[in-house]
Amino acid sequence: MRRFAAALVAVFSIGLMQAPPAPAQSALDGARETLPEAEPKSRAEQLDELFDTLAAAESAEEATAAERGILQIWLESGSDTVDLLMDWTLKAMDEEDYPRALDFLDRIITLEPGYVEGWNKRATIHFLNDDYAKSLADLEQVLAIEPRHFGALAGLGTILRELGDERLALDAYREALALYPVMDDVQKAIEELEAESGGSRI
Repeated sequence: MRRFAAALVAVFSIGLMQAPPAPAQSALDGARETLPEAEPKSRAEQLDELFDTLAAAESAEEATAAERGILQIWLESGSDTVDLLMDWTLKAMDEEDYPRALDFLDRIITLEPGYVEGWNKRATIHFLNDDYAKSLADLEQVLAIEPRHFGALAGLGTILRELGDERLALDAYREALALYPVMDDVQKAIEELEAESGGSRI
């Protein structure tokens, strides 16, 4: 739960073979007229593809690339004002200036109540301040907006575990792991909870 933010870092290299001779200009013009323009993918379509990649990832590197893509999309609010406030929030969090970060997040949520990372970052700070009730309330909002938010599910599991509700903690952890199967810290938490229960499936 203490690490929810990430920036998209992806580098693709494409090997180029020697190009064939260029066709005549008239042929190129004709091809352009007959080829339909590709529709840009919607935000929802991009997320669906990234979640499919995340669930099927066969390596940590592949999963991390998908995770970064998802987190980057979640961070984009569509509002220059909110994006600037989030930049300030992340800087304040890095400096552990949580009162200032909360002030920014309160403004973000007021401006864009449907912006998932506003709620998620505020839940994170409440957790860091040991205010589990407020953190749980914000996580409820996160999961209402984006039920696939694996960070929020992992955070929910952590809080429920701290509160002694092992069954619900395991439910949250297992949901997170179903979305992100190579999330090692969640897998470890599940194994620990199952071991504490004597190996039985709570």
